Amino acid sequence: MLSKSIEKALNKQIRIEAESSQVYLAMAVWAEVKGLEGISNFMYDQSDEEREHMLKLVKFVNERGGHAHISELNAPNVSFDSFQKMFEKLLEHEIFVSQSINELVHISLQEKDYATHNFLQWYVAEQIEEEATARTILDKINMIGDDKGGLYLFDRDIQQLNVISSAAPESPVA
Repeated sequence: MLSKSIEKALNKQIRIEAESSQVYLAMAVWAEVKGLEGISNFMYDQSDEEREHMLKLVKFVNERGGHAHISELNAPNVSFDSFQKMFEKLLEHEIFVSQSINELVHISLQEKDYATHNFLQWYVAEQIEEEATARTILDKINMIGDDKGGLYLFDRDIQQLNVISSAAPESPVA
């Protein structure tokens, strides 16, 4: 059974994950209109992933005897000065989400809710990966600079981007 304070904190995170999905969706639309098909597809996929993160929280709250709340969302930015600025905003957003997850972990430990603490470890690892991906993308964008050919290649290659985070589970060695 969830305490009221943990239920409230998890519901706050549900909203954050829903807003994250909207942030990525707005970025996908902006990139698509700019003709950046690879970036757009990457962002659409990320939007879907954030919605899955939200649904995972919803199910957890309800399964633990709480009541997940679906609330209004803050509208995301819908235009950006450049694709570099867009990815900088993305990294800032992922850092914000990580801080929110860390606060949830802290609350779960304070209340000795080890089931919630255990559940949240997936989100901790996921956020390490999300931040690493955003940083890797920004590193690549900084290498490109103003090179239009580089942007073309980046837009094509981002669909195959695969960042292996230090938090990723190790695969068994054959």
